[in-house]
Amino acid sequence: MEKTKKDLFLNNTGKRVLFILFAFILTYIVSYIIDPYAPYWGTFFTRPAWEILEDVAFSVFTSAVISETSILTSRKLNKCIIWTEKPLKRLIVETTLNMLMVLLINLLLTFVYVHCADSDRAASVNSILSIEETKGMIHWIVVSAAIAFMIMGINTGDYLILNWKNAAIKAAEYNQAAMEAELQSLKLQIDPHFVFNNLSVLSELILEDQQLGYDYAENFTKIYRYMLVNSRKDVIPLEDELKFLDAYMFLIKHRIGDGVEFNISVSKDAKFLLLPPMTLQLLVENALKHNRTTKKDPLVIWIFNTDQHELVVKNTLMRIGKNIDSSGIGLKNIDRRYRLLSERQLKINDDGHCFTVTLPLLKV
Repeated sequence: MEKTKKDLFLNNTGKRVLFILFAFILTYIVSYIIDPYAPYWGTFFTRPAWEILEDVAFSVFTSAVISETSILTSRKLNKCIIWTEKPLKRLIVETTLNMLMVLLINLLLTFVYVHCADSDRAASVNSILSIEETKGMIHWIVVSAAIAFMIMGINTGDYLILNWKNAAIKAAEYNQAAMEAELQSLKLQIDPHFVFNNLSVLSELILEDQQLGYDYAENFTKIYRYMLVNSRKDVIPLEDELKFLDAYMFLIKHRIGDGVEFNISVSKDAKFLLLPPMTLQLLVENALKHNRTTKKDPLVIWIFNTDQHELVVKNTLMRIGKNIDSSGIGLKNIDRRYRLLSERQLKINDDGHCFTVTLPLLKV
């Protein structure tokens, strides 16, 4: 992700002004810490107001110059010596450049002071700085260097945080794209599974009863049309899923007869909640696939909701007695789709008498 000015902390004008203000305050704090007993502090507030203002203006100006120079150096180096690629080289180069900048700025300020501010000193070519003035200049170089290095540290932190943020955004976008691709793949698995089961039944019914086969084909067409519209959606209202299940139960009744019994009890409020499309169809198909369905002892399937915004799909266990090859589409498909869509996951319970799947109902 390319960095733009509005993405960078130090490109914001208001924050840069605050940054200069921070450097200005830091100037006096560091100066006082270095030499709290200097004559400068003893006479600071006894001087004329114009001298104090002159001193403050000078400090603000030098703080701004040092801040902007350090920022400019950092931004230029970001293009040629990347912190994340060559940290040691970047540290040495940036530290050296900042130190040279501090020395150059102080040299220029000293030149201005000697040749412009002090006319008597400017008139005397051979004059030299006094011990106090030399001490003060060294003192100011140390303060300037401290400010420059603190600005450098903040620049570095800003740069690294921004890169971490961009990397996190890229990772999130990649994961989102991968999740959407996987989710789409899972949804597309439903189509052939549904078609294969019902076309097999349709072919048998046509041979036995052409009229029933025609009615079955008509209902199958309506159901498949509905499936084509909704199967590519991430979630649909429970009410729509129940309508789809009603039509699907028509196919089951003509496929199995009285070998299966449905008991559906869902409150009106729950019907507006969401779940992945064709979840109920897959669970019903799973129950039919792994259990016996006889008229004397029908397979019973209950579908009801709870107060915890959950939908329970429960069926009696009537094991067929042999292992059934599984395509891995049913429960695994539903479980994976829920993991991609929500932090709430489905619950599966097999107590030996009933097989129960509890589905979280999602909100809009």
